[in-house]
Amino acid sequence: MEWITVKEAAENWGVTVRQVQLLCEKGQVEGAIKFGFVWAIPAMALKPMDGRTKAAKAAKAAKATKTDTMMRHKGEKKNG
Repeated sequence: MEWITVKEAAENWGVTVRQVQLLCEKGQVEGAIKFGFVWAIPAMALKPMDGRTKAAKAAKAAKATKTDTMMRHKGEKKNG
């Protein structure tokens, strides 16, 4: 697997280095690994969606609905 630095990710995604660091700390960059004070980010990692946009809010709502539906079905299987 190829890895890139926080600086490279920031350039690719059009955000600041600090923003990439924060995204990694929050666990929003899939596959990112911290080595001491340095983050290693998979070269194929996608920029996480900005949670302030309408699209992100819609995606979050859809994910919550999907999770809720899955939990209901899981409960039905146990009871049924």
